[in-house]
Amino acid sequence: MSTQSAVNVNQARELVADIISRARVAQSDYESGATQARYDMAAVAAGWALMDEVRNRELSAMAVETTGLGNLPDKITKNHRKTLGLLRDIKGKPSCGVIAEDSATGITQIARPLGVVAAIVPSTNPVATPANNVINALKCGNAIVLAPSPRGVAVCEKLIGYIHEQLSKLNVPGDLVQMIPAPASKDRTQALMEMADLLVVTGSQDNVRRAYSSGTPSIGVGAGNATVIVDETADLASAATRIAASKSFDNATSCSSENVLVVVDAVYDEFVSALTEAGGRLLNPSDASKLKESLFQEGQLNRQIIARDIDQVVKTSGVQIEAPENARFLILPADGIGPDYPESGEKLSLVVSLYRAGDYAEAVDTAERILRYQGAGHSIGIHSTDAARPIDLGLRLPVCRIIVNQAHTFATGGSFENGMPFSLSMGCGSWGGNSIDENLNYTHFMNTTRVVRPIPANEPSLPEIFGHYWESAGKA
Repeated sequence: MSTQSAVNVNQARELVADIISRARVAQSDYESGATQARYDMAAVAAGWALMDEVRNRELSAMAVETTGLGNLPDKITKNHRKTLGLLRDIKGKPSCGVIAEDSATGITQIARPLGVVAAIVPSTNPVATPANNVINALKCGNAIVLAPSPRGVAVCEKLIGYIHEQLSKLNVPGDLVQMIPAPASKDRTQALMEMADLLVVTGSQDNVRRAYSSGTPSIGVGAGNATVIVDETADLASAATRIAASKSFDNATSCSSENVLVVVDAVYDEFVSALTEAGGRLLNPSDASKLKESLFQEGQLNRQIIARDIDQVVKTSGVQIEAPENARFLILPADGIGPDYPESGEKLSLVVSLYRAGDYAEAVDTAERILRYQGAGHSIGIHSTDAARPIDLGLRLPVCRIIVNQAHTFATGGSFENGMPFSLSMGCGSWGGNSIDENLNYTHFMNTTRVVRPIPANEPSLPEIFGHYWESAGKA
């Protein structure tokens, strides 16, 4: 390490150490007066900092302007729905003191704060993700330090200012919610990862890997590459409408945005027509080549296409499409899978790849190969009226979520029309290299202490345990 690098590392550690120190003082004060009502009010206050219509619009506009990702109307909707849904999920849920008692086992569970949570947040959702992390942290008695992406620093700072205004009304210390100031750097993020009590990492897989190797308990989420099967029993018009709404939402910034469609041959042509009616534009071979050349550059996605408006995607790639005024997303015909076929991976843009399968069995095989290349653990969608097929997918494919007859973006991270908890961070289990396989939620932001009392002995006899085995295999 050069002398200057060593200086930078030391400066980063000193800055972060001061932030962590102030966070610990604030957290101790917050916990010392712990009541469920206090934790709940602070969480709601942080939610209102964003949910207020004027502030939401301001923060959404700032997010789009500073990151260049997404679009204003959808960003406003996302911030509103994700925050409102989370507040609904945590309302009335115990997170302070005794949270459960079981007379049969003699165990009492007590919720305890983690301490200082560090949240690494992406540029794709620079408002909703940090706001949700703050709400979850405060709900459980923690302090939290945010590490925004370089392009998300300004809007994160503005959000925290509004959160502090609301917390001050409750006499809750503002140092409970802090951020790593500009300029964002790996040295500062690394120092934060090493000094916090829990890491919550949403975004680049590089950050997830660094978090897991930091020595601090970590919750990371896997890469998305949402793949959706449309079978011969599907309501094609409904499926196309849902996919179009989902794919085009916030210019496909979500990891749950449909990236790949696998359609069975029997309905392929009819479904392409339905997608066209819904705003999709299937590219001819020549324009497909242009788009791939423009979108995938030296192993990286073109920043001039990622999460950009459709007219910019068309202009940057130089493709020609029919009725561009009604276009919402581009459809890239595909057949290959793997690193030599980047269209089979996540695109974070208004581009979806389309695969044709001979039948349902081939569609499942194609989807599995795609997910094992990229997106394992995250999710798969299916549009079908065959009730057995979603279960079949759940028994076979390496995913933690099967989204049935829904718009994938709206369903995966929680919806008012399904039972998933609202979240912007989806755990992908061992398939995705993650420590959780569910949507990140408030229960991940607490420790649980168990008071264990004696109960009447419950020791089984050997025949009770081994009897069935002995009958089958004998005692020898």
